[in-house]
Amino acid sequence: MSGSHADDGRRVVVIGAGIAGLAAAHRLVRRGARVTVLEASDRVGGKLLPGEIAGARVDLGAESLLARRPEAVALAREVGLADRLRPPATATASLWTRGALRPMPKGHVMGVPGTAAALAGVLSDEGLARIGRDADLPRTEVGDDVAVGAYVAARLGREVVDRLVEPLLGGVYAGDAYRISMRSAVPQLFQAARAHTSLTEAVREIQAKSAAAPQAGPVFMGIAGGVGTLPLAVAASLRAQGAEILTGTPVTGLRRAPEDGWRVTAGGRVLDADAVVVAVPAPAAARLLRAEAPGAAAELAAVEYASMALITLAYRRAETDLPEGSGFLVPPVDGRTIKASTFASHKWDWIAEENPDLVVLRTSVGRHGETEILGRDDAGLVEVSRQDLRAATGLAAAPVEARVTRWQDGLPQYPVGHHARVARVREHLAGLAGLAVCGAAYDGVGVPACIASAHAAADQIQGDLRAVRRLTADPVQSLHGGAGE
Repeated sequence: MSGSHADDGRRVVVIGAGIAGLAAAHRLVRRGARVTVLEASDRVGGKLLPGEIAGARVDLGAESLLARRPEAVALAREVGLADRLRPPATATASLWTRGALRPMPKGHVMGVPGTAAALAGVLSDEGLARIGRDADLPRTEVGDDVAVGAYVAARLGREVVDRLVEPLLGGVYAGDAYRISMRSAVPQLFQAARAHTSLTEAVREIQAKSAAAPQAGPVFMGIAGGVGTLPLAVAASLRAQGAEILTGTPVTGLRRAPEDGWRVTAGGRVLDADAVVVAVPAPAAARLLRAEAPGAAAELAAVEYASMALITLAYRRAETDLPEGSGFLVPPVDGRTIKASTFASHKWDWIAEENPDLVVLRTSVGRHGETEILGRDDAGLVEVSRQDLRAATGLAAAPVEARVTRWQDGLPQYPVGHHARVARVREHLAGLAGLAVCGAAYDGVGVPACIASAHAAADQIQGDLRAVRRLTADPVQSLHGGAGE
């Protein structure tokens, strides 16, 4: 069956109904497999969660899709959401740094500039001068991997990292730029850095290649009604094609069957399957794989996660006067509590159209290793968000309604060596026919990357290893500097 995508009605169990598990199931069902999806929680969708505030439909999880990767937009179209895909109404963001909202610089790759002039207005004169010394420095070896922050600071100075790289990466991973893998998080930059002595020269090469082959269409895309409606539409499509989706059904056992295939224990049920896709976060995957793949389980158990919270606020439009743009990022070095704010009613025209008398915005708090802020109660998180918003924008009105959504251990961390860990996991699993893993812990945390991981897993259990080999070698490839959502 190598290289073939046809299926003969084999029984496949997918463990986990986040977007990765649902995407894997969708690919398999379309190829003729009989699929059962098992989900421990009471809903599908994982980190994609639609909700409401003051009657307005909003996302309470991820709220945009990187459209420069095709997987998420293509899946939305396949499940009937083509007419609801929307680009942002504005993509003009700011940085709240050094006491003011400043326009987000252009001419950089995940915060790394091609010239010092690109960061004028954000960095101090000393910081800008430090960038200029990059061309005179001896080569900085990156080896098999290197931390983004450490490498960029060595070449361009810490101010570039602290004022721009850190908030941009923090928006994707809720992590620490000085620990995050450049190879896994910004692979374009990693490859360019291996080929150049000067980092700014490497960035200019990336920019020149992008300019020579420009991509049409928006960088990001949303969905009217919220990105959280995507997993609901995928689940509806799966059920319409005969797949079974069981929520509130935690899997407690995964063993090889005595004859052939796999035996899955879930609640009071035992399911026999020809193949299994494990699409749950790394700690849960480690528990399931411990009996049959202890090496893979040990690697997955070591994956760290960051927790965060989203604070969604609705205001009367007549009482708000927000700055233009889609929102702002906040460098941790500035000592604020929130790390970002999205002006949802500005960014997504469907929210404004559906709720003309409301303004919806949200803030996020929490980074890897931070525990104090997330230990506060919901009222405390709302209050500190309001304080920071007032300081940044002058917004003094009281919200009509506020909602706090906590994502405990929501984002896997990609430290130096993450790509090698993923390769070792897959090597440990290589001898177990009919078993594959996928999700945010492997090849990228963004929605399209999770779907690409899911498609590779579906291909793998059908005997086609090409996609999983490509992802293992080159994760998160995109023309947007590796940025996720």
